[in-house]
Amino acid sequence: MVKRSPTFRLRRLARKGAAAAALCAALAAGLAAPAWAQDGAKLFADNCAGCHGAKGKGDGPAAAALSPGPGDFVSALAGKSDDWIFKAIKGGGPAVGKSAGMPPFGSALNDAEIKALTAYVKQLASPQ
Repeated sequence: MVKRSPTFRLRRLARKGAAAAALCAALAAGLAAPAWAQDGAKLFADNCAGCHGAKGKGDGPAAAALSPGPGDFVSALAGKSDDWIFKAIKGGGPAVGKSAGMPPFGSALNDAEIKALTAYVKQLASPQ
């Protein structure tokens, strides 16, 4: 049996660790997105687009009747965290110090659905 130096053994372990990490990353990348992530667009269309518009520009068919109207997500959500958006959807505008015109959806949607909406809204809020 060949006696190896401690440095050699550490390098070998590091290579094995890197290989294991790469394997885990490859497996994770191959997995489908969670169902809640896939449902965000449908949930938005069903619950939010009427006021916020299909692209989150604040131009939905009901927006004209609201005062204040919903803002464009790009500017209205600039700097807002996922937690802030989640809280706004779940508890409505008053939960985050905004207008009561934004109703709470916490009794109509579960937390996984609100999380899906949060992810979708963040996509719409990204300047393109």
